[in-house]
Amino acid sequence: MYTNVSSSVLLSLAPLGISDASIYPAFVFGTITYLLIMFFNLLVLAAIVVSKKLHKPMFILLFNLPITDMMGATAFFPHLIYSIVTQDRQISQPACITQAFLIHFYGGGNLLILSSMAYDRYVAICCPLRYNAVMTPHNLIKIITSIWLITFSTVVALILLLARFKMCKTHVVDLFCNNPSLLKLVCDDIRVNNSYGLVIMCLIQGGTLGIIIYTYLQILRTCVMTNHPDARRKAIQTCGSHLVVFLLLEFNSVITLIAHRIESASPYMRRVLGVSVVIFPPFFDPIIYGLKITELKQSIKRFLRRSVVSIKG
Repeated sequence: MYTNVSSSVLLSLAPLGISDASIYPAFVFGTITYLLIMFFNLLVLAAIVVSKKLHKPMFILLFNLPITDMMGATAFFPHLIYSIVTQDRQISQPACITQAFLIHFYGGGNLLILSSMAYDRYVAICCPLRYNAVMTPHNLIKIITSIWLITFSTVVALILLLARFKMCKTHVVDLFCNNPSLLKLVCDDIRVNNSYGLVIMCLIQGGTLGIIIYTYLQILRTCVMTNHPDARRKAIQTCGSHLVVFLLLEFNSVITLIAHRIESASPYMRRVLGVSVVIFPPFFDPIIYGLKITELKQSIKRFLRRSVVSIKG
């Protein structure tokens, strides 16, 4: 019989293993990392908003990436920083489920956004004469709406399937809450949850990987065949940055999810890769795109100069 999760029970996250002497450095490092993530991503958002030159499909799609990155970082860092200071790893069940929802939303949203950006680059490089006809404002709205609806609906279903159960254990095996670790706290039959999670993992992660592979093979083919070295260099530079961002998220998240299904997998490896999913992409995404995409880098510089001038004035 399924019952609702009780909010009075506290769960315990895996210990951080920080010594007393390392509490202050860890607190400073965690706080600075979170603030930098928020600053870099807000900077990218602001640069895209204020620069009319960036009001193009590629940058409008990119605009969604910092939003999900900040969502993932905010789901993870504030509680982590609190835990470092208090050395208290307890978290309420509603807070734990909310954290799991936000982190899964961040991961799924990022993959879909990155695959849509790959499609945009594919059309721009491989079918340049059809670009304006394909990436119309109407189609762009449909792509962005689909990204958010697919992510929201799949993650809500994931959490609702989990919330049917009453948890019989309280020790979360990971450093943050996620669906696989929460399912380990359930003593009922979770075959439906496991099957749904496997299907969603194959569809979203397998589907986005398929899109990336196809579009980049076509882009590579076009770049090899083109007779314009400057165009080829710019295309490879832009797409190379995009590919690094995607593979960083895809590899770490897939290995982490698979490790949860293999009993003999190292808990340490799973925790390290799991944490890397919510730290590295939000931190490096704005840096990689800000440095490698010339138009965005110039817009960020102009925005910072105007901000400094307005503050001095």
